[in-house]
Parts: sequence; structure tokens; C-alpha cells
Amino acid sequence: MLEVLDHEYFMGLSLREADRAMACEEVPVGAVLVGLDGVVWAHGHNLTVTQRDATAHAEIVALRRASALLRNARLSGTVLYVTLEPCPMCLGALIQARVDGVVFGAFDPKAGAAGSVVDLTRPRCFHHSVAVLGGVRRDECAQRLARFFQDRRKPVHRRCGEVPKWS
Repeated sequence: MLEVLDHEYFMGLSLREADRAMACEEVPVGAVLVGLDGVVWAHGHNLTVTQRDATAHAEIVALRRASALLRNARLSGTVLYVTLEPCPMCLGALIQARVDGVVFGAFDPKAGAAGSVVDLTRPRCFHHSVAVLGGVRRDECAQRLARFFQDRRKPVHRRCGEVPKWS
């Protein structure tokens, strides 16, 4: 199922979404939901700061957009491309939406739920399983994240009383 799509190409689209997130001062994670026929159904990037919503991860944004477009919460026959290994919340949403597969770039040793910290793709207690392929364009995905957080750690001259967006 995962072998029929051009992973490099679709991860490139996800990287563009990550760049959009970075332009909004969001953690640069991007996602693209693709049908098995290669048609892009939806895209998204992190919006947690912009929307003041802890659930507005790139994966969830893309799933919400696809569900609204298709008027269906079930997204069978799709693969989600995302620049960072999904967290438990996002992987749970992929399972609930019946997404067939997830292809991710950078591994997340702090919160990854597709094998790095836990592997929610394997348990047989869930009603649906998600195929996983990790490490596609890993270096490019990881470099965006590293650059973003390095820039956040640089000292910034703020006006008196101004509250930093990130602390």
C-alpha cells in the first residue's frame, strides 16, 4: 500500500507546509493527506500558538480539513505524510479516522508514538492499524526543527513589559 506513492515528492509538500508554520512562528511541522491514487486531499501545518489550541497539530489540521471536504470522518484509502513522527494524540486520530498509513520524516525521541517512545501502530487492541514508514527526508525535516529551536534560544531584545511568545 505505501509502496505505490512517491514518498520523496509528498514529503516535499509536507516540508512546504512546515515552512508555512515557521513563517507564522509555529513549530515547523507540516502534513499532507494523500489518496492511494496520488491525489492530495488536504494539507496542514502546526497552528497551536496561532489558534491557541493544543490539538492544532499539523496532522489534526489536515485530518479536519479532509473530513470537512469529504463530509466524512472516515478517511480510508489515504496516507498521511508528516515531517515529524506523530505524537500519541495524532496517532490516535489517525487510527480513529481509519487512515491507512503514515509516512514521516524526523523521528521524535521525546513524544513519538510510531516507535520512538511508544508504538501505537502495533497493538492488536485497536480496531484499526496504521502502516508506518519513518525517516523519509529525515535530515531536511530534522534541520528545520533544529533551526527553529536554535533561533528561539537566541537572546531577544524586548521592550519593557513585552511577553515572549515562547518561553
